[in-house]
Amino acid sequence: MNKKPQHVSLMIMGKEYRIACDLEDQDDLIYSAQQLDLQMRRMRDSGKVAGPDRVAVMAALNLAHELQTAKNENARLNKKLNDCLDKLSERIENVLEKN
Repeated sequence: MNKKPQHVSLMIMGKEYRIACDLEDQDDLIYSAQQLDLQMRRMRDSGKVAGPDRVAVMAALNLAHELQTAKNENARLNKKLNDCLDKLSERIENVLEKN
């Protein structure tokens, strides 16, 4: 079966971008573009950031920071989960050894 990427039209800050994307990823891509557009418009409308290039860079920086924060939290939760699983495994082994 040939998985040829489809083109998706995205509108960001009033400009159209055509992006090649696998069919199963299209909904996520569209949602991501909508979130980027929303963040860029808020930044522009706040008046604190001037110029489309600076708005794009600041939006990208904010999104990269959010992603890094989520990755850090995910790593912390994975470590906590692994620690709990290790303790549970030890308890199970102790119970089995006693029997």
